[in-house]
Amino acid sequence: MYKTFLQPLLFSLDAEKAHHITFSLVRFLCKIGFSGLFKAIYKIEDPRLEKEVFGIKFKNPVGLAAGFDKDAKLYNELSNFGFGFVEIGTLTPKPQEGNPKTRLFRLKPDQAIVNRMGFNNMGVNDAVERLKKEHKVLIGGNIGKNKITPNEDAVSDYLICFNALFDHVDYFVVNVSSPNTPGLRELQDKEPLTALLLELKNENAKLAVHKKLKEKPILLKIAPDLTDNQLLDIITIVNDTKIDGVIATNTTIERKNLKSEVSLTKEMGGLSGKPLTKRSTEVIRFLAEKSNKAFPIIGVGGIHSEEDALEKLDAGADLVQLYTGFIYEGPVLVKRINKAILKRS
Repeated sequence: MYKTFLQPLLFSLDAEKAHHITFSLVRFLCKIGFSGLFKAIYKIEDPRLEKEVFGIKFKNPVGLAAGFDKDAKLYNELSNFGFGFVEIGTLTPKPQEGNPKTRLFRLKPDQAIVNRMGFNNMGVNDAVERLKKEHKVLIGGNIGKNKITPNEDAVSDYLICFNALFDHVDYFVVNVSSPNTPGLRELQDKEPLTALLLELKNENAKLAVHKKLKEKPILLKIAPDLTDNQLLDIITIVNDTKIDGVIATNTTIERKNLKSEVSLTKEMGGLSGKPLTKRSTEVIRFLAEKSNKAFPIIGVGGIHSEEDALEKLDAGADLVQLYTGFIYEGPVLVKRINKAILKRS
């Protein structure tokens, strides 16, 4: 039904406008009682799908990646589509509008999206107010820095977000890999990244003692464009800082072998979707093999089918996340992946 009726309608609209319409539609339908129907259609409850990763028990291993529900406005409603977890953000300390519109583009022949949103969000404190309501799903908090904050002061931005969200999310994701904030990817270099993660680890320990709670898992989201030597550095950094895992991968700045019209392929921003499938799996396999599976990995990038998801799990991912595949295939993709995992059990 989604691909036959709803997707063609939404794809006839500007991509960002379609996103907001989808949000309003899902919220309205859930408000008038469709939550139960969505759960009945898409949700699979089975103990064989449960998985414990970095100390958290996930009801199933299929999550929604950051960027879809940036401001934590729809996480409970989105959980009705069968996700085992929802990652909000990327959130920054201060509200920011992001980059000028138009900034979101569909590359339909490639089943891909280019975005240069630029961490548009209403600020971490605004999201916290919504996160105070009951969670029906595990929540990850993806955090970043404001565009106007220089890299030398970036740690303070991440600490502000970490403190604000500590009571309200189940795990944290440190985003230093978006290509849409100038200079952000420089924070992936070994020295600044190690310093940032150590500061967050220290803050984590302090907050846990002060609040008499467990420390929250901290994960690092990395770019697919890193070289093998840079990926080896990531393994060293994770081991040295003792963070809890890696999310592989964010969007890519590569534009190889695309079928869409040149005007779209030349748009600046991060590319997601099918063109990223192979590279993100390669990164997952590299990290898993070279580290001897020393830390958990969440696999994301180009998952448009159950086969794509299983391939990432086989490569070494413990959990997977959807974004562009969810937009192109619809919520039935979540169910198909979970059913495929159950067939293997």
